[in-house]
Amino acid sequence: MGKWYNEAVFYHMYPLGMTGAPKENKEPETVHRLRELFPWIDHLKEIGVTAIYIGPLFESSTHGYDTKDYKKVDRRLGDNEDFKEFVRLAHENGIRVVVDGVFNHTGREFFAFQDIQKNREHSPYCSWYKGVNFGWNSPYNDGFGYEAWRNCFELVNLNLYEQAVRDYLFDVIHFWITEFDIDGIRLDCADCLTFDFMKEMRYRTGQWKEDFWLMGEVIHGDYARWVNDEMLHSTTNYELHKGLYSGHNDHNYFEIAHTIRRQFDDNGGIYRGRTLYSFVDNHDVDRLMSKLNNKDHIREVYTLLYTLPGIPSIYYGSEWGIEGRKQGASDDAMRPQLDLEKMQKENPHPELTAHIAALGKMRKENPVLADGKYRELVLTNRQYAYARIKDQDAIVVAANNDENPADMSIPVPVDGTYENAFTKEAVPVVDGRLQVHLDACESKVFRKK
Repeated sequence: MGKWYNEAVFYHMYPLGMTGAPKENKEPETVHRLRELFPWIDHLKEIGVTAIYIGPLFESSTHGYDTKDYKKVDRRLGDNEDFKEFVRLAHENGIRVVVDGVFNHTGREFFAFQDIQKNREHSPYCSWYKGVNFGWNSPYNDGFGYEAWRNCFELVNLNLYEQAVRDYLFDVIHFWITEFDIDGIRLDCADCLTFDFMKEMRYRTGQWKEDFWLMGEVIHGDYARWVNDEMLHSTTNYELHKGLYSGHNDHNYFEIAHTIRRQFDDNGGIYRGRTLYSFVDNHDVDRLMSKLNNKDHIREVYTLLYTLPGIPSIYYGSEWGIEGRKQGASDDAMRPQLDLEKMQKENPHPELTAHIAALGKMRKENPVLADGKYRELVLTNRQYAYARIKDQDAIVVAANNDENPADMSIPVPVDGTYENAFTKEAVPVVDGRLQVHLDACESKVFRKK
């Protein structure tokens, strides 16, 4: 592999929420809230993060996905110079930066849509959007109809079959690469984008910046349709996301193991050779700490996140174990304002933060976790052990989701002596098997010395 993104530990920032920006972009002045995020970069280094996914950033009307201007940072966050400085600081600290690309739809305040409102049939932008029909009307009483994203009429679906639209969006991407030196794009609603558009994006961005990463938000379907040598490098792994919490809630490690076997097993895994983006929570789903029936499982969930195949990602604030659930149609509880200094001083779960930092350090020290083959070693409802193997390197992970202690006898995947990957203590190998004791809701990681 050797690509930075396959070896990365990501940190996901939703800046409008974490800086406490107003819900609606109505004030004319620019407020430099992005500067509040500069000190977070030292925090990310401390917990082993090597890449940031931040967004949305484009100037928008409300939540960030109803774009007004693709070439301006949202004035509620600051200006373009603020974000240039953010990227520069991240790069100085060895951290890559990936931004949200919202290319399926625009907001109603985008110039092309406003031109249609003004000039109707005579607008040169009628073909920029899907389903524009002057014999219909919209819920906003525009005097014409249009196709909206999932019937949300504040989001107007772009027509990616129109060459002028594609050219405009590629110019936007080139601008963000040259102006801000970003390292990749997370494609919002990638399952709504045309394959031809993503193929051309992959080709063009590869010409503009070597190792530029494209990751798509895809919830359902065969991820291999999007992740291949012609299109995207990765997609969100929602299938694993579900298993990571429900497998613990239901005391059912078979769910997680089946998902991984189906996806990445060396014999028949449908995503072998691909690297998906793994997460336990994000700006659209409930926080992990709110989803777990037994919150003592949280550290072992993160152990699995960091050691199973995939690119691990932490959602801002979850390293402190904060909670948050969707409330009706509102995502506000999952996107709170956070004060870094206060969270560090009043950390409600310091043991979790320390564990995540230790996992980040361990992942950096053991490249086999990025590109090693997966092998299942032990599986019951409540105990699970597996290995990541490359040549003579091996990592063995053992997890116990029971509320009682457990003893495990785990076959070593590669002959040799083993040690605890965190404490460096030697672990006995008897007749080719690791003899492991796990406390309730505990996980351990071992590496071949």
